[in-house]
Amino acid sequence: MKLNMRDSESVAMRHAMVASQLRTNAVSDVRVVAAMDTVAREAFLPAELASVAYRDTAVPLGHGRAQNVPIATGRLLTQAELRASDRVLLIGAAGGYTAAVLAALVAEVVAVESDPTLAGFARAALADVAAVTVIEGPLEAGHAPGAPYDVIVVDGAVEEIPAGLIEQVAVGGRVVAGILDRGVTRLSAGRRTAGGFGLLDFADIDCVTLPGFARPRTFTF
Repeated sequence: MKLNMRDSESVAMRHAMVASQLRTNAVSDVRVVAAMDTVAREAFLPAELASVAYRDTAVPLGHGRAQNVPIATGRLLTQAELRASDRVLLIGAAGGYTAAVLAALVAEVVAVESDPTLAGFARAALADVAAVTVIEGPLEAGHAPGAPYDVIVVDGAVEEIPAGLIEQVAVGGRVVAGILDRGVTRLSAGRRTAGGFGLLDFADIDCVTLPGFARPRTFTF
């Protein structure tokens, strides 16, 4: 993909992101830091957005979607305790950036994206990354044919995680996600056990909201 920034400029901005946004905000897994210091975020954004690829806020992608904040993604991947042998289900592929970072850390990534334009963009951007498969479909449905996964990464905030999605992670597997609660986003993590599943918050950090996960509304009189 042709980029608008010179390679040297991109590398400098990427190093600055790591130094000022990640290392100062508890992104402490050296493997995650190294991967985010290597993968070019601008390669997974439309060319006209390359100049804002490394800012510390979400990058709008259109269609109501945005690339997640670097700090949020970095904290989620750190909390996931990723292993080289892991199979990961990524919910919210967007343009493919987080899938590319994961591919540098784990054995296999299945990245689900509901927006057809973004799914096509991600496939093109990840064409040379053999470890990633992009699936177009509802985010909340995940990809059951590929289950069970060792890890589910929800790269954004949702009101709740459906039971059908949790069932796609193996017993003992990890789940990390942003949770949207009354307008506030919190990063959370949990493990599926034989007896059930629960999430614990570990950081209050802004992150993008993903579609399809609205909690059913109840009527009050």
